[in-house]
Amino acid sequence: MFRSHVPARATLTRRGLAALALGVMLPLSMPMAPASAHEYKLGELEIGHPWSRETPAGAKVAGGYLTVTNHGKEADRLIAVSSDISEKGEIHEMAVNDGVMTMRQLPDGLEVAPGEKVELKPGSYHLMFMGLKAQPKKGERFAGTLTFEKAGKVDVEFAVDAMGGEPEHHGDHGSHGAEDGHSSH
Repeated sequence: MFRSHVPARATLTRRGLAALALGVMLPLSMPMAPASAHEYKLGELEIGHPWSRETPAGAKVAGGYLTVTNHGKEADRLIAVSSDISEKGEIHEMAVNDGVMTMRQLPDGLEVAPGEKVELKPGSYHLMFMGLKAQPKKGERFAGTLTFEKAGKVDVEFAVDAMGGEPEHHGDHGSHGAEDGHSSH
């Protein structure tokens, strides 16, 4: 019978190293948690970096931004949004009409064509969180749910960035005019 001439101590070290390698590699091979990756997958849709801006005290609305990439062969549509910090959420579009910046709700949602990436950003398509129950603060995150017509629902976290400067053609969502935050529709 053949016997290895490796001392028992070396065998334990090899086993220990193998266990350590498995302990390190196994978590790396598993999908990352949404909070650390900050990207989400729902069927053929990929949702990238949901974020919002810090709002001033007393603000009744906040904006939400993200990207949606459709890797599928059929169009889908973002039809609803909700969050734990607001009474309701809406999908909006900003546009220039006759030289005037306007904002309107998209009651039918926002289409994401196959093979396309749609960016929701300040001054363009964006989410509105209305009737804030809590003020988003820089460095915090808040929970939200996106609903797509075909793919269904996905829970996401919105990372909150500083108020910063005003984006081109668009003031901070925390200071939209009227008392309820939206009378210009």
